[in-house]
Amino acid sequence: MRGKRNLRTMGGKWRPLMLALVCTVTMLMPLVLMPLGSLLAQDIHFFRIGTGSTAGTYFPIGGIIASAISKPPGSRDCTAGGSCGVPGLIAVAQSTEGSVANVTGIGNGTLESGLSQADISFWAYTGEANFKKTGAIANLRAIANLFPEAVHLVVRRESDIESVADLRGKRVSLDREGSGTRVDALLILKAYGLKLKELTAVTESAGPAADLLRDGKLDAFFMVVGTPATAVAELADDSLIRLIPINGPKADKLRADYPFFAADRIAAGIYQNVPTTETLSVGAQWLVSADVSEDLVYGVTRALWAPSTRGLLDNGHPKGRLITLETALDGLAVPLHPGAQRYYEEAGLLKPGPVK
Repeated sequence: MRGKRNLRTMGGKWRPLMLALVCTVTMLMPLVLMPLGSLLAQDIHFFRIGTGSTAGTYFPIGGIIASAISKPPGSRDCTAGGSCGVPGLIAVAQSTEGSVANVTGIGNGTLESGLSQADISFWAYTGEANFKKTGAIANLRAIANLFPEAVHLVVRRESDIESVADLRGKRVSLDREGSGTRVDALLILKAYGLKLKELTAVTESAGPAADLLRDGKLDAFFMVVGTPATAVAELADDSLIRLIPINGPKADKLRADYPFFAADRIAAGIYQNVPTTETLSVGAQWLVSADVSEDLVYGVTRALWAPSTRGLLDNGHPKGRLITLETALDGLAVPLHPGAQRYYEEAGLLKPGPVK
């Protein structure tokens, strides 16, 4: 039985990766089939999107976006049922350590763009919190707000943990160094009066943490992610877990101290046998380097909101349905890129004016 579970877990963890690989191969096929002379005559641009763990939401969402904005040479025209992406662009979803790693990658030029929690984006741009020592990342710019990310505090079903305060003395994974989840988990622990030394802190991403919890080697793990998360869903399908609420006066004070936190709930039915759970959430946002050209970011933004992308988002991931043009400018933590601003002005969401 254990072998079957491990195989099942691995299969779930790799499904998003397989999807992204299929998308990448599909995008590259026109290059393989084109005559060399035609290929050399066209400009090709590669565009990296930093995401997160393959067990989370950023990676599959990043893969969908990469597919939507890409249009390799030789692709069919948008009006003929082909790609509506940016001509000559090949975008790739790159698995990373998460939000902190993504904003850092944009800052040092190893990534053109990346997904990030709103809180991490704000701190990175202003040089606060975890970025006091390294300094502000001034070249961060926004393309769009995407969807809310809920804080998951996952424990075994038979556990005696009923609240955040009960984590004292337990084996708890706070996620990897460099992840937005870890930053938020530390804030939550502090709000509930817990010091890091009062628990056995484990540094694992969601996939390995879920495996450790399944095997009884971990008592709890934090995960900040759009629902449903594969790593959590597979544990819930086997009736192995509960979610711990993060609400009440301490959570209210945390929201007052850090306005990027919002009250949220993980509804019953999102995860099998898990009832509605009150929690917190932060916005997931797509950032880009200020050094990327205005024309390219304009094209990328237009491709993101093309009618054909709507179908990819709606059918590609449950969280994709929450990515809408109407909420694209909600709660942005850094200034818009001029290319994105130009698109939103044309779409009537912004009045023409200087970049804010």
